[in-house]
Amino acid sequence: MSSSEKTDTPRPAAFLDRDGVLNVDHGYVYRPEQLQWIDGAREAVRLLNSAGYYVFVISNQSGVARGFYDEAAVKSFHAHMQEGLAAQGAHIDAFYFCPHHPDDGCRCRKPNVGMVERAVSELQLDLRRSYLIGDHARDIQLAHRVGAKAILLTPGPVDAQALDRLKVEQAMPDAMAKSMAEAVDWILNDVKTLLR
Repeated sequence: MSSSEKTDTPRPAAFLDRDGVLNVDHGYVYRPEQLQWIDGAREAVRLLNSAGYYVFVISNQSGVARGFYDEAAVKSFHAHMQEGLAAQGAHIDAFYFCPHHPDDGCRCRKPNVGMVERAVSELQLDLRRSYLIGDHARDIQLAHRVGAKAILLTPGPVDAQALDRLKVEQAMPDAMAKSMAEAVDWILNDVKTLLR
């Protein structure tokens, strides 16, 4: 956790997937030297910070259960990310990750709600005014389960077949964006619409 304190007034949150959203997904990324920021991601986090959102990373890290690295390595990588964000005047309020194997049947692996529930237990959150940005169907499914709006990051156009697959998986997002910057622009415009 950062220095954020629990308050009596619920605040909205932005839940962010990690690999493929903030940093390039090279497959089981855990070493600091593997960190390659996606263009505009840190600036987008700073905009969310400035807009008053709690910003959380929620990430499946089955590489721990698979024996590729341990939880300490994940936490070290997140500390390195926080340093990179600080250099741009941004920060993550908390990093949550699921270390379990997909077959473990845990409550925290997305699209299960455990990581979001943990955030709610630690801070007063208004999930109805919250958003989740991810690049997989499981991210969108999680957003639906907790009552947040979902933005799917997809760098290319989404064809009819992909849309049908999202519908079948009950993973239709509220919006699609090509980048974190575009996703955050959508969030800030959506908030303005709600205030009218």
